[in-house]
Amino acid sequence: CEPAFTHYPKADLPEWTDAGSGAWFRLVAGEAYGRTSPVRTHSPLFYLHAELPAGAELPLPAVYSEQGVYPVRGAIEAGGQTCTPGQLLVFDGSADTLRATENTTLMIFGGEPLGERHIFWNFVSSRKERIEQAKDDWRAGRFALPPDDHDEWIPLPG
Repeated sequence: CEPAFTHYPKADLPEWTDAGSGAWFRLVAGEAYGRTSPVRTHSPLFYLHAELPAGAELPLPAVYSEQGVYPVRGAIEAGGQTCTPGQLLVFDGSADTLRATENTTLMIFGGEPLGERHIFWNFVSSRKERIEQAKDDWRAGRFALPPDDHDEWIPLPG
């Protein structure tokens, strides 16, 4: 697909609280826990912001074959491991359960493998030549910048 930027207001993203655990969630993209974000995706995936109180348990969605959990604040335990900010736990899609050992903010994400990907700065593609074209387009100013963040142009890294 062609490069694009679409803004989705925070109010459009599904939010909910689990009555049993007190955990709060915002589904940024994709599908998880029976909810769907309006954010357009091009493959099966999910990206979730979660706030878990100490002691709360959360089973990961067993739908996606690759998943990751990144604590922003606090700590979690999963599969006998403790994970704190600055660490990333990666799961193979089996039915793992997280437990917050203290009040914890998490980013939880997952999806299906897409094959080989090439990454340079903010550009990701399955084709190296598309990355080179994106670099040329950025240097030449052919990228539309976000509506509320267009005053500062950042040069392409060396």
